[in-house]
Amino acid sequence: MKVQSIDRAFDIMEYLSQNPDGLSLTSISNKLNLPTSTVFRLLSVMKDRNYVSKNTSTNRYRLGLGCVELTSLFLGSLELKTEAQPYLRQLSRQLEQVVFMGIEQDNELVYIDKYEQFNERNNYCFIGQRHQLYCTSLGKSLLIDHSDAEIRKMYAKSGLKAYTSKTIVDIEELIKQIDQNRKLQYSIDDEENLIDVYCVASPIYDYRGKIIAAISTSWNLKTDGMKNLDRNIDCVKETAKEISKHMGFIKNNQKL
Repeated sequence: MKVQSIDRAFDIMEYLSQNPDGLSLTSISNKLNLPTSTVFRLLSVMKDRNYVSKNTSTNRYRLGLGCVELTSLFLGSLELKTEAQPYLRQLSRQLEQVVFMGIEQDNELVYIDKYEQFNERNNYCFIGQRHQLYCTSLGKSLLIDHSDAEIRKMYAKSGLKAYTSKTIVDIEELIKQIDQNRKLQYSIDDEENLIDVYCVASPIYDYRGKIIAAISTSWNLKTDGMKNLDRNIDCVKETAKEISKHMGFIKNNQKL
């Protein structure tokens, strides 16, 4: 029954998408050959989720802003990936290391792209995987765009879980580090998510001056140590800066 309801909800949305001026409850019921009570119930749920709106003057239903927001996030990620790909490839070649790109979604880090020059055995990340923001270099770069109050609120209930002995679990210490990252325009993960893995990341800005993603590189401390740390920081920052410019970012007073 639940699957059938989902199927019917999609039928309604597809029908509404073909009628931008809106449709009455009766019109939708007749077109889809569904009971009025069923259509009303489904429309009520979609209206509560902002995927459908109702004009109280005409009693007509149309697609809501939730659909716009959903597709905008998806299309924005596609555009970002397309524009960033050549820069990520070049960065991976330059460093001879794996590089990542991630975005923030529902207060988590989501990996949306990955490049590596060799068939590395770094299987700790795959596209679509989620991690915490506070214990990854990508996540910390994304947190730069949040105020101290927002960060406190974000973890007020869940707290900061330790994934290794080096994970920051004190919210004030995290905020202090994010403030430093904001000034430096890069962030690090010093074995905070995985032992023996060190990561450096830098944020990507769009035309509004908003952080829309971050890029990073990582390496194994046992094999590579810290010998290339400065090089890695400089290259990641410069690449993030170039992608930001390509996404329409104007420097203004920001330090990129």
